[in-house]
Amino acid sequence: MELRVDRHRCAGSGLCMAQVPAVFDQSDEDGKVLLNAPAPAPELAAAVRLAAARCPSGAITLHERDTADH
Repeated sequence: MELRVDRHRCAGSGLCMAQVPAVFDQSDEDGKVLLNAPAPAPELAAAVRLAAARCPSGAITLHERDTADH
């Protein structure tokens, strides 16, 4: 899984940081999301998905890595 955040879209609610502080942080300057881990550990996947789903502005997007050989 790879994460991307859109800081322009972020509302600064801090829900993501509260859910998964190892992955998300919040800027002291503008309160918007900062990404600590663009490729979080597999054991954090469920929590990261939940944080993305709860984001009120939709600023967090998940991108699954294709591991299949083509």
